[in-house]
Amino acid sequence: MLLVVRIGTFLDDQDQIGPVIVKAGSANSALSFSTKDDSAREHLNFYSFAQDKTGRHMEPFMIDIEPSAHSDYKLSSHEGEEFIYVLQGKVEINYGKEIYTLSEGDSIYLDSIVAHNVHAAENKKAKILGVVYYPL
Repeated sequence: MLLVVRIGTFLDDQDQIGPVIVKAGSANSALSFSTKDDSAREHLNFYSFAQDKTGRHMEPFMIDIEPSAHSDYKLSSHEGEEFIYVLQGKVEINYGKEIYTLSEGDSIYLDSIVAHNVHAAENKKAKILGVVYYPL
C-alpha cells in the first residue's frame, strides 16, 4: 500500500497562517530517512524552512546528504515537482533512465512523477536546498 502525503505532513506541529521566518542557524533537524534498505545506509537529513506554515503546497528544505559506497539506489516517484540547488559538494540524480551530476551552484527542476533518486556523488557529503511542490 502506497501512502501519498507531502514530506512536511510528518513535521506539522503549528498552525501559522502568515509568513514563516526561519533565522540563520535556527532550523532543527526535523526529519531523517534512508534511501537504502541494507545496513550501509545513505541518510538524508532534512531541515524544514516551513513546518509552521499551514495550507502550504511547497516544502522548502536544507538537506544534508551522507555518502554511500553503494550504487543500487532505490528510485521513488510522487505527484508534484522538485527544485534542487547544490550548496556544497556534488550530487547525482537518477531521473528515469538518465543520471545527472550537479556541482556547487548547479540546479535542476524536475517532475517528481518520474522515478528518481538524489544522492551524494564521489562518496563525499553534499548539501542541497530542495523545494518540493505537491499539488494536493
